[in-house]
Amino acid sequence: MAATKGKLIYKVYRALSYGLSPLLYLHLRWRVLRGLEHPSRWPERLGRPSHARPPGPLLWFHAVSLGEGLATIPVIKQCIQRRPDLIVLMTTTTYSAFQVVKNCLPTGVIYQFAPLDTAASIDTFIEYWKPKVIILMESELWPNLILGASQRGIDMALLNARMSATSFKHWSIPVFLPLISFMLSKFSLILPLSNLQAIRFQLLQASPLVISFAGDLKFEKEIKKVEDLRAQLAYRQAWMASSIHKGEEEVILQVHRMLLEAHPNLVTVIVPRHPQHGKEIALEMQKEGQNVALRSRGENITSGTNIYIVDTLGELRYLYGITSIAVVGGSFLPGLAGHNVSEAAAAGCAVLTGPYVGHFSSMVAKMQQFNPMSVLQVHGKVDLGGAIKNLLKDDKVLEAHRMAAKQAQQALASGIIVGTWNSLNSKVLRSAFG
Repeated sequence: MAATKGKLIYKVYRALSYGLSPLLYLHLRWRVLRGLEHPSRWPERLGRPSHARPPGPLLWFHAVSLGEGLATIPVIKQCIQRRPDLIVLMTTTTYSAFQVVKNCLPTGVIYQFAPLDTAASIDTFIEYWKPKVIILMESELWPNLILGASQRGIDMALLNARMSATSFKHWSIPVFLPLISFMLSKFSLILPLSNLQAIRFQLLQASPLVISFAGDLKFEKEIKKVEDLRAQLAYRQAWMASSIHKGEEEVILQVHRMLLEAHPNLVTVIVPRHPQHGKEIALEMQKEGQNVALRSRGENITSGTNIYIVDTLGELRYLYGITSIAVVGGSFLPGLAGHNVSEAAAAGCAVLTGPYVGHFSSMVAKMQQFNPMSVLQVHGKVDLGGAIKNLLKDDKVLEAHRMAAKQAQQALASGIIVGTWNSLNSKVLRSAFG
């Protein structure tokens, strides 16, 4: 009965996607004009290929944005190592992901922008690439993609599976529940981020038989050095505020002013979530007479520089290596949902975050369970300023927090990629590819 209702709702969705296609096309062109889509490769979003399809069995990985895309790369490397006979196709949705991920992919992996979830775009894409397996990351649950692939006998897996409280609430509405249940029934494997996420998927009627656990792939990242900045900061105390959203800069800058009173030689490194935001912060601070350096302009940290703004993309995981203290943003204002703390921990930073960590709450809780010093959660600028002051004034305390963060990250990251591969291979790839 539920499957019948799900099919009916899907038919309505598919018909709507056909009818709305002209409007979505206009919206896509508008996004191109605003610089939100690639100026020449935007037709890929309509399923039109820009790369020849090599002969042989093809495995398609899809992630929406930069964080998910980078988390996918270790799994792709594992697949290439274990199954060199497979052609690997990688898609992402956002332009910012394209700018970074395409340069991180192993040689031979084909990159394309993901098609919009319209019937025509999905059909065009799948008919051309003919994947035997589709691996989706996190929360990419699109009806035309999933059910169109299922109709063609394509196996599917959902890795790092997560569903926000808001999405769960929407999908649980009686009119949508049969559709999501129908979609989830098409997966051969679902690897949720946490027990809470597993419960949500089961409440949406995903079969317990396809749900397994491997861990959060975002624990598994390569950390490199940014040597030029390391040299410039060699004789300065520094802390970093990363993935800062609009409005959060007020918290960070107030803490910066407070810390400068006790540490006049301090450098605050700010990495906004969106590069343009960095230029706005710089302008505001320059009006106050502060000496600000912008990374996009190639400006160096001089003896008079107290604020360094990284208004570039794709460097965060490397930049964590230049400071001993990292405050992970997207967590200080209601409505935000946090960002990945494991990158900072892996680099050996003392890690702090705000109270609003959303779907990263499981990661934070697991690290704190391993060692309470691994991640410090603070509640606003007063707490944050006090915590950083304590770290800056006592090298032994700072070192203890750095070690705790690194050890917690390593303990939780150990074996995640191998575990993911084993689940993927045994439940999906072996039956699809032999």
